[in-house]
Amino acid sequence: MTLSAGERRALAWLKRRRPAVLKGGWSKERSISLKTGAAVEAAFHRLGVKFRSIDVDRRVFDRLKKSRVNFCFIALHGEFGEDGKIQEGLELLEIPYTGSGPLASALAMDKIASKRLFVKARVPTPPWHTVTEEEFADDPRSTLASAAALLRMGPVFVKPYDQGSAIGISRVDRRSGLARALRACFRLSSTALIERFIDGRELTVGILGDKAMPIVEIVPVHRFYDFHSKYAPGGSRHLVPADLPRPVARRVSAAALGAFRAVRCEAYGRVDVLIDRRGRPWVLEVNTIPGMTATSLLPDAARAAGIDFDRLVVKIIQYSLDRRRTG
Repeated sequence: MTLSAGERRALAWLKRRRPAVLKGGWSKERSISLKTGAAVEAAFHRLGVKFRSIDVDRRVFDRLKKSRVNFCFIALHGEFGEDGKIQEGLELLEIPYTGSGPLASALAMDKIASKRLFVKARVPTPPWHTVTEEEFADDPRSTLASAAALLRMGPVFVKPYDQGSAIGISRVDRRSGLARALRACFRLSSTALIERFIDGRELTVGILGDKAMPIVEIVPVHRFYDFHSKYAPGGSRHLVPADLPRPVARRVSAAALGAFRAVRCEAYGRVDVLIDRRGRPWVLEVNTIPGMTATSLLPDAARAAGIDFDRLVVKIIQYSLDRRRTG
């Protein structure tokens, strides 16, 4: 593995520190976080980096102080990983870490807030409607009537506004299925995002530093790219680089970078995009801590760019340190 001068400096800096890999936690994505953490730890072993492995619990900040950790690779997904809370705590402890800061993490985790930022930045995103659990409980009939307006344009997806990994998502084709989908959503979240279905191809764009990586097309085995498709071996195929006309690929990459910047993300991430049958991109969401498992998309994109897994880990650390120096 050949490293650039900047990557060598980042790795040398890391070897002089007391780093920790933060993984696990208590979110619904715990099992995926453990796999991401294990993959990063294996890379650290190969790179000759000594580290602490921390399965995060509610005493994590006390544990970090006692162990005198002074750098964290965040491998957490979902609650207390991607919502800005672990980042805020690390800021207070003055411990540098990988990825985006507290505000960007919180905005990206909140699908409704991020979609509003996309619109403000003129980044195309599918039309949507929101319903809170309280609104639905108080007046289900009028709530369903207003929510059903999107269904006149075609099928919709009902999803929790603050969950990742496609957890809790339902496709609804008829108004009769809307109430059931909302009730399922409210078991996970207080607010539902109802988003218009875009008939097209599923893509994702990894971001490293301020550059878009090769576009990955996701071809799920099942009806849509759900939790099983994301993480089960054989649940989906990843085509990288995606077979797209050059003008379409440029539009997709530009939309992904626009979304990443609109949410004020830094260092690295991944942006999920759909393209319709006319080749127009529609941004769904920004992931501030993409999975790094054997079936994950970011490592696939990196390989297509000539970056192996260990070098990807080093580059994430390098760009995260750059963020801290310039932030």
